[in-house]
Amino acid sequence: MATIKRFEDIEIWQLARKLNKDIYPFLVSLQETKNYELKKQIERAAGSIMDNVAEGFERDGTREFIQFMAISKGSAAEVKSQLYRAFDRDLISELEFNKFQDDCNIIGEKIGKFMNYLNTSEIRGKKFQKPNPK
Repeated sequence: MATIKRFEDIEIWQLARKLNKDIYPFLVSLQETKNYELKKQIERAAGSIMDNVAEGFERDGTREFIQFMAISKGSAAEVKSQLYRAFDRDLISELEFNKFQDDCNIIGEKIGKFMNYLNTSEIRGKKFQKPNPK
């Protein structure tokens, strides 16, 4: 695995960013139907996926990173659940629903695999590295 220097380099963060961009037109349509709370909830959960990857990475510790990745994974599941609510209320087309469900499934699977990698890796994060003697 290549060394990741910035959270923007993490594929999961990139996929979550794309999900946020792709889901935005649907969220705008919820605003038009007066489903403000559902819109806000989906928007917060979708944003939480990418935000927690970024925050966890910047904590510089593997255990904290894994914890934030778990939160991201939970947020992906939350988006999926909220999309069911929208679908059951006929607020989203089946095509859009399936696309966003697939996107969330892929993100969740990749997060799980990445968490497994981090759990078995010798990497412990910058804050646990010994300083270089001068």
